[in-house]
Amino acid sequence: MAAPSNARVAVVGAGIVGTSIALALRKRGAQVTLVDRDEPGRGCSFGNSGAISPGSVAPLALPGVLASVPGMLLDDESPLYLPLRYLPRALPWLARFVASARPRTVQASARKLATIHAGAIAAHEAMTRELGVPELFLQRGHLHLYPDAQALAKDATGWRMREAYGFRSERLDRAGILALEPNVGERYQLGMYLADHATILNPFRYVQAMARAFTAAGGRIERASVSRLLQAGAQWSLQGSGGSGPGYDHVVVAAGAWSKELLAPLGIQLALESQRGYHLQFEGGRDAVSRTVVLADRKVFVTPMEGGLRVGGTVEIGGLAAPPDPRRAAVLGRIARETFRGLATLPTRSWMGHRPCMPDSVPVVGAAPGRANLWIATGHGHLGLTDSLNTAQWIAAALFGEPPARDATGVELAATCASQQGI
Repeated sequence: MAAPSNARVAVVGAGIVGTSIALALRKRGAQVTLVDRDEPGRGCSFGNSGAISPGSVAPLALPGVLASVPGMLLDDESPLYLPLRYLPRALPWLARFVASARPRTVQASARKLATIHAGAIAAHEAMTRELGVPELFLQRGHLHLYPDAQALAKDATGWRMREAYGFRSERLDRAGILALEPNVGERYQLGMYLADHATILNPFRYVQAMARAFTAAGGRIERASVSRLLQAGAQWSLQGSGGSGPGYDHVVVAAGAWSKELLAPLGIQLALESQRGYHLQFEGGRDAVSRTVVLADRKVFVTPMEGGLRVGGTVEIGGLAAPPDPRRAAVLGRIARETFRGLATLPTRSWMGHRPCMPDSVPVVGAAPGRANLWIATGHGHLGLTDSLNTAQWIAAALFGEPPARDATGVELAATCASQQGI
């Protein structure tokens, strides 16, 4: 049943996804409380690479990727690392990850990802203007770099999938790379350029601007840890550090990698794992690149941020509790200094955050099965920024019983139903 226009809604999680949802619901008249233990944007949204990447339709689990996984898992300098201590806990997720590489599953995942990505660039450009921060939106494309043709061939499946979904790329030789990015080192001889892709130059400031717009429109932000969701009839309440919260008509769980443990007591088992990501930000050096540059062979994103040059990447499957591993950030720094001139003497600061990832790379967005008025929006993995606004429109439309949101091309933003994601 559709919610009344003034429904009381709690959104748990104030990252880019949760804050986008809160704003979309408030615009429709709902009485919305956005709840997080920290200020909006301080989690994974703080440290991401800012890429708006609708061409990322290939899931992480591809047959070719699986062949290289065993060798990477135990190499602490590889793009993918799994500490031995965490292997027993990770095995169920890894088994699902391997199963997701079946050709039929890969194609299904790509279709879902393309749908939820649709119109993302235009949506974010419009949102930055609406929030009064248009300077955060940079549309100079994304440049993916490879040492040679053999390295590029390893990613051939992903580039074919992009092309199949209408994303056009240009193959560049060394001269073409230097014409766009003259500071790229000799290691990289081939490039693939997606000219229409975009970047947010300060993801944290973007979320903060969104949160200010939310409160200016009458929304409420509450700093509290939520440990449990309680249902009594048609009402929900939040239990945490401040005790049980007031009754809500609806709850949206957008708590990123923490969504799994929040939903489990309700009998909702998410196949969700944290892929711990790191960045090293050089204070200065922003002019080393003029757009998002992907060192594809090393799975490293290099971005000109407002505060300097951000070098992000790596996947560490190590759970929510372990402290950051400084070696992971150090690897990113070494790669950046090897690739770009002028970084050797610049000070740096490092960061680690938890990307919420599903085995098939498809986020869980929709009504929770068997639980009235409970909604789930998590599992966006590496694409939370890209998909945040579309996720928000889909949740808001579904909650209020509106027709599914559509982008300018008429593509239905039919986000993935939770019941289809192994819950």
